[in-house]
Amino acid sequence: MKAIVQQAYGSTEMLSYADAPMPVVGPEGVLIRVRSAGVDPGVWHMMTGLPLAGRLVLGLRKPKVAIRGWDVAGIVEGVGAQVTRFRRGDAVFGTTEGSFAEFACAPERKLQLKPSNLSFEEAAALPVSGTTALTGLRDVGGIQAGQRVLIIGAGGGVGHLAVQLAKHFGVEVTGVCSAAKAEFVTGLGADHIIDYTAEKLSGSYDLILDMAGGRSLSELRALLTPAGTLVLGGGEGGGRILGSTERSIRALFVTPSSGSGSAACCPCPSPNSSLY
Repeated sequence: MKAIVQQAYGSTEMLSYADAPMPVVGPEGVLIRVRSAGVDPGVWHMMTGLPLAGRLVLGLRKPKVAIRGWDVAGIVEGVGAQVTRFRRGDAVFGTTEGSFAEFACAPERKLQLKPSNLSFEEAAALPVSGTTALTGLRDVGGIQAGQRVLIIGAGGGVGHLAVQLAKHFGVEVTGVCSAAKAEFVTGLGADHIIDYTAEKLSGSYDLILDMAGGRSLSELRALLTPAGTLVLGGGEGGGRILGSTERSIRALFVTPSSGSGSAACCPCPSPNSSLY
């Protein structure tokens, strides 16, 4: 089969379109004929090997997995002996390692049936960004109906999904985005918009999900209610060793001042995250 492969860390020049061996389907595996594969910041980090701390997992000198891509959507070509939820011909989406290829293999638990009202392209854009948004709001942020929630980066890949999920949970949403994306974010259900290019952040919130980075922790803490929660879920920057993780570590170890709420970090789900 053909695939986008990478044998060393670096820029896009390290990627090549080449022949690759077919995936081996284990007892719990599902073989997928790839129809679409998503691209997100995590793929870029895997390509560059930055921040350097990530290489402890990805591979010290070169990527352990040569084929890039996490998000996948396609048609089931075959299943392992222990797979019970899918059969040949099913349209599925989810996460795997190596989706930039003609075929990919994923454990059954990392896949779901593709909704009929979604195209393969739309479905492939959901898994990593969607699970990041859900993890940040529900699992880390403890979102509850009736809360006031601020989503920074509301027009981004994770942020626009977070707006929709937050409204599903029955909260009042303020989205932070540019004026160019204000209509889009409002259309997703945001109750209020703050144009970060023209306004300062203001208000008091029970939960803040920051997917953009770039703001001081003290500025964000000042926007929290006394029992509020700040969830740091994204944003680039930081040094070559830890990257944006440095900011998350500071958030966890800086003692909150009176009435400033608490902070937590929301790591991007790995391709091993279960969708079932």
